[in-house]
Amino acid sequence: MFSKNKKDTTMAKTNESEHTSINLIGTGTTIKGEVKSNGDIRIDGTVNGQVYSKGKIVVGNTGVIEGEIYCQNADFSGNINAKVEVSELLTLKATSRLRGEIVTNKLSIEPGARFTGTCTMDKTPETDVKLVSKENQEKK
Repeated sequence: MFSKNKKDTTMAKTNESEHTSINLIGTGTTIKGEVKSNGDIRIDGTVNGQVYSKGKIVVGNTGVIEGEIYCQNADFSGNINAKVEVSELLTLKATSRLRGEIVTNKLSIEPGARFTGTCTMDKTPETDVKLVSKENQEKK
């Protein structure tokens, strides 16, 4: 009944786990163009262009972004001159300097942070489609 030669015919479940990686753009590094990631991104260098993340974007004290940012969550401590779309929570730390347009669901601003621009807190699931639709357009 239980032979050692008998192969197990049950198939293991193949669940695609979310590959959450942490990507680092270090101090002294400059990137011009587009940065895309399914995981989290920490920026301590400079990015001139668009940054897309399905996770969290952290901009350290020495980090600089000029362009556009699209992500799920964000913590900013550096200098940002960009259009920022965050589907959940955007946190501006005390050392952050942000100039631009913010579209988010929740916003936290620590004392000492500086923000100049516009802020819309009407982030709905419809606007989350923007990141997905951009990816779909590129596949075509």
